[in-house]
Amino acid sequence: MAISEFAKAYHEKMFPGRVSDLQRTDPEFIERFDNFAFDEVINQAGVGLDDKTRFTAILATLLGCQGLEEFKIMLPAALRFGVTPVEVKEITYQAVAYLGIGRVYPFLQAVNAVLAEQGVALPTEGQALSTTENRRELGTQAQVDIFGESMRDFWKSGAEEVRHINYWLAANCFGDYYTRTGLDYRQREMITFCFLAAQGGCEPQLTAHAAANMRIGNDKQFLISVVSQCLPYIGYPRSLNALVCINKAAENN
Repeated sequence: MAISEFAKAYHEKMFPGRVSDLQRTDPEFIERFDNFAFDEVINQAGVGLDDKTRFTAILATLLGCQGLEEFKIMLPAALRFGVTPVEVKEITYQAVAYLGIGRVYPFLQAVNAVLAEQGVALPTEGQALSTTENRRELGTQAQVDIFGESMRDFWKSGAEEVRHINYWLAANCFGDYYTRTGLDYRQREMITFCFLAAQGGCEPQLTAHAAANMRIGNDKQFLISVVSQCLPYIGYPRSLNALVCINKAAENN
């Protein structure tokens, strides 16, 4: 088996002039991986994504599965395929709400290093719309826009000892992050889906966000395409779990 011409061309577009050392040390592996990830997956009929969406999903997936070294490699490629520095920052910021700063901090450092190497001035242009005073109200409206009117009073629901978590979900997760410009709701729900699918063990939340994706226009086939394109980066078990959650959400809808 040899690396296909399509895989070679796609690799060159991602990494101009770069020759992986794995071609020397692990030639049989790299032939199979490149042909699969950079040809077969991309060209699978019915499950393709445009390049920018594909790389947005890949970056979010690598954050979710803690693939830091692969993230460092793929980030310059994502920039070449149209993901903007502001969008990269927004993907990374939003990951904090779903992965926690303990897991995202190394990625934020990596983003800054790569952007600096690319000559991008830091900080990038600010995208915040909410303030300390209105973050909860704007966050609640974002929840309603995405999940429906049932979320209107969610921030004050639940047992008293845990009610503050629901408040934080509205004010912090949605008010501090989802209200930012730089990504729209459909992009934000897609990357949230990727965070949850890639980290695993979050199937109830993954099902809920699959349903939210469908509600705002990221339909079942789109989500299947996202899983398909990200499968080389997270493997089969988490990809198959994600498909189960998509099907469950579709049935409930």
